[in-house]
Amino acid sequence: MTERQTRDFSVVICVYTEDRWEDILAAVASVRHQSHPPLETLLVVDHNPALLERLRREYEECAADGEVRVLANAGPRGLSAGRNTGIAAARGAFVAFLDDDAVAERDWLRHFHAGYADPRVMAVGGRTEPAWALGRRPAWFPEEFDWVVGCTYRGLPPGRVRVRNVLGGNASFRRTAFDAAGGFATGIGRDGDKRPLGCEETELCIRLSRALPDAVLLIDDRAIIHHRVPPARERFGYFRTRTYAEGLSKALVARSVGAGKGLESERRYTTRVLPAGVVRGLRDAVLGRAGGAGRAGAIVTGVAVAAAGYALGSWRARRGDMVFEVGPIPSGEEPGTGAGSGTEVGNGAGDTAVSGNAAEARAGSVNGSGTGTGTDEEAAA
Repeated sequence: MTERQTRDFSVVICVYTEDRWEDILAAVASVRHQSHPPLETLLVVDHNPALLERLRREYEECAADGEVRVLANAGPRGLSAGRNTGIAAARGAFVAFLDDDAVAERDWLRHFHAGYADPRVMAVGGRTEPAWALGRRPAWFPEEFDWVVGCTYRGLPPGRVRVRNVLGGNASFRRTAFDAAGGFATGIGRDGDKRPLGCEETELCIRLSRALPDAVLLIDDRAIIHHRVPPARERFGYFRTRTYAEGLSKALVARSVGAGKGLESERRYTTRVLPAGVVRGLRDAVLGRAGGAGRAGAIVTGVAVAAAGYALGSWRARRGDMVFEVGPIPSGEEPGTGAGSGTEVGNGAGDTAVSGNAAEARAGSVNGSGTGTGTDEEAAA
């Protein structure tokens, strides 16, 4: 057995625009320099033929031995179908996901790998740090809302901890997890630069826990990536849009998996973490520290806007006029032909059972991105 054959991680990076060309190259380079080298890196291009050809030329030499493979999203447009294409083509025992505008620290995969020493562990996520375009956090931007820019937020416990769900841009799964639960629901997850919805990984992780009740999902905050935050996402307008979209997404996930599971982590977040953040901001304002009042106000605004999104999303979900699909991931797909769509279709009105060996799924209607607030503080074993 060769050294490459003993490697166990396939790393999937979904890409959609040439505007992020330098970011994509940096993301791939960070994976290729891991202290625990992966078996392969899979670049999945979301319906962009020009980018597909450019990346194939860029990594032509690496493609010969399979170190870097460039695939076309074989499913419908969007992040979920892109990830499913990568999963279907992956040859590793574990599948890791890295955002196309992030770079991983050298020991990222090593910490993921250590988490799987326990055979019950089906997913391990990491810590995502913001790389602000201006070089520092805007004074008004509360750390409790770092999920708005796809990053780990204040309120999550430190260390290696058991969670309800990992965050999609910095996560890994056993390949067998997808055999049990199916893939990411298509129709959920970000679609290019459209409205920044989210929660597809939350829905998948809850579905996985239902399919495998003994499954353990972890976040290890030593598995660090650095996520670029462009100037547009440092503005309050994006903050407002993203929190509204998160409310929409949470409503649809709650419709899919039930409000009990879909919102159990959010209740602690909104009743404990956020009030503490408001008090801290007001205290800083009284003490004359920069941005204190702004942070307190942003938290209050964020909660109100997300609640409005949740209310509208719940109403839309009850109407059942949006659909998403969940299905098994085929194995042994040839590069570029991985399946991205599922086999069952939901309309937000009730349960559906996924065919094959995939787990029972409850269909709703989501169309979102890869971040969210769905983690909890349960201590790791």
